[in-house]
Amino acid sequence: MFGIIVGTHGKFSEGIVQACEMIFGKREHLKFVGLVPGEGPDDVFAKYENAIRELGEPEQILFLMDLLGGTPYNQAARIVSKNENYGIVSGVNLPMLISMCNAQDSKKHYSIIELMEEAVTSGSEGINFSTYEKLNTDAEEDDL
Repeated sequence: MFGIIVGTHGKFSEGIVQACEMIFGKREHLKFVGLVPGEGPDDVFAKYENAIRELGEPEQILFLMDLLGGTPYNQAARIVSKNENYGIVSGVNLPMLISMCNAQDSKKHYSIIELMEEAVTSGSEGINFSTYEKLNTDAEEDDL
């Protein structure tokens, strides 16, 4: 089983984990870390180390970050740079997190690269737009 740590600015990580747990129920191998006002890089780093301990120090950890190059990402990179079984994906969204929870529940063993690739794919596929024309065209096609 691999661990997931969602790291973001503010309370976004807490909210997205809470939304995911509304779908899956409480998750043992999922933690969130938020950078809140008044904290600095070392505070986030310490929170990540604590989250890793709370996860039971799994062999693999996937960090899902809100923003490439932000403090939560940079501090995760400090950790990932020392462990080849850890990885980071930025641009976290709910479809990505749901997909990774599904991967946790599967019996399949994934490499960290496979997990990151799946996270990017599912996160990208979860992004869409709907226009008046598209919604009405889709509805007309459904009626056929």
